[in-house]
Amino acid sequence: MSLPILHFAHANSYPAGTYGMFFEQLRAHYDVRALPIHAHDPRFPVDDGWRTLARELREELERSYHEPVILVGHSMGGILSLMAARKRPALVRCVVLLDSPIVAGWRAQVLRLTKVFRYDSRYSPANASARRRDHWPDMEAAYQHYAAKSVFAAWPQQVLRDYVQHGLVPQAGGGVRLRFSRETETAVYRTIPHHLGPLVRQPYPLPIGFVGGIDSVECRMAGLEATRRLVGRHFRQIPGGHLFPMEAPVAAAEATHAMIGELLGR
Repeated sequence: MSLPILHFAHANSYPAGTYGMFFEQLRAHYDVRALPIHAHDPRFPVDDGWRTLARELREELERSYHEPVILVGHSMGGILSLMAARKRPALVRCVVLLDSPIVAGWRAQVLRLTKVFRYDSRYSPANASARRRDHWPDMEAAYQHYAAKSVFAAWPQQVLRDYVQHGLVPQAGGGVRLRFSRETETAVYRTIPHHLGPLVRQPYPLPIGFVGGIDSVECRMAGLEATRRLVGRHFRQIPGGHLFPMEAPVAAAEATHAMIGELLGR
């Protein structure tokens, strides 16, 4: 008997290969698939509100599958999943958002104004991504660079190795560089959707759930009121921050599997 298909969409700047340990746990229950990297196909450029990026995901689902799939997305990937499934619900069985809070209400209006005035607050991740180091002499030098940073110290060693392996590519002239360019990462942060408020004021066309990190700074900044209204009782938080699928891939996979079972009535 074939396993149900689970299509995964990754977070901003973390190609799908970064989630190898997370996928390994889920493969006991699902046929896990993913687009290796979002936001780098010139046919689907980064635009305000990520509508074109959502279309990239939607067209991938239309092209690749002949049956509805389970859609799981982390951070940016969750929002893209939400938008793609809303547009074409027949393609999807359920959606699980992994630390993908909905920005709505007054926060959405503040976000809209920052775009109008092209203002990056000191809390904006765009400030860091625009200056991010993006090349190294070799893979090992890159690994040691990341291993020394506190945000990556919480990751199992294999997850960080997967990130370096899948997140870097050879650079012309020697060395390696980021596969997910810092310019694209910054553009994604500067175009976070502020138009999703109406989405939570009407019934979503298929089952949807949220699993987040208890210590997620991103969830605190975005607020969770709109997300709770959208998912109702299908709301869970587990130990960890915004990157909990990397910090605790086994626990993240268990929580994701449990949420899918809840959504599909298993």
